[in-house]
Amino acid sequence: MSVHSSMQPYIDAWTQSIEAISELVTPLVEGEWNRRTPCPGWSVRDIVSHVIGSECEALGDPRPIHTLPRDLYHVTDERSRYTEVQVDVRRHHTGPEMTSELEYTIIRRSRQLRNERRAPDHVVSHPVLGRMTLEQSLRMRTFDVWVHEQDLRQSLDKPGNIDSPAAHIARDVMLERLPKVVAKDAGAPPKSAVVFDVSGPLEFLRTVRVDEEGRGTLTSSPSLGPLVTLTTDWESYSRLACGRLRPRRVAELVKVEGDAELAERILANFSITP
Repeated sequence: MSVHSSMQPYIDAWTQSIEAISELVTPLVEGEWNRRTPCPGWSVRDIVSHVIGSECEALGDPRPIHTLPRDLYHVTDERSRYTEVQVDVRRHHTGPEMTSELEYTIIRRSRQLRNERRAPDHVVSHPVLGRMTLEQSLRMRTFDVWVHEQDLRQSLDKPGNIDSPAAHIARDVMLERLPKVVAKDAGAPPKSAVVFDVSGPLEFLRTVRVDEEGRGTLTSSPSLGPLVTLTTDWESYSRLACGRLRPRRVAELVKVEGDAELAERILANFSITP
């Protein structure tokens, strides 16, 4: 019995992205590990620590016993406190210690995935994300690893993999959240439509239609009379959806046509990551 076919694409995409992270950080000198990244509050070392910690938890390793300092401005709730423990416990690790642990973690996790025999609909639990199927869990790990790969690439000025298999998975995860962003968070009125026109390596056109009950649905068909049209490129879209763009930069990168107030509310609620 082999890995279920529905999970193999996620495993392949995850493998490519996490190995890309390893290749990016292996040659770094000590000072480069402290570079700031687009991820609020995190350095290069912190992002790699998070990736290591997340995969260790997926492996079933016990969480480190560690008390966080009180001056971490980006730690604002229980979810971020939970995530930060795996990061802060490694903040004094050297570059070689980081690359060695990352490499070992990739080997262990790859072996686990290669030997996975549970069904895709097997339910797993996460203290922060809650209950989900094994396939959903692997999909979200692929999304998370690709997003942080891009954080590292931007910080280290090493662009790449913007249209990789993991990027396609990340795009689909982002698009799934659009109806909630438009209809619920931004409060688009009933019987309205909002169009997202995205260019670049992962070019797409999507419309969120809000029905009479105020529920949003996502379609690939254009709208003849949208209330708002937002036009941008794929890299900017992904950075915006992951909370990596400052508000002043959004205006430079996103063209808005239509209801400016609704567009502003959509962009203010666009980030889907914690």
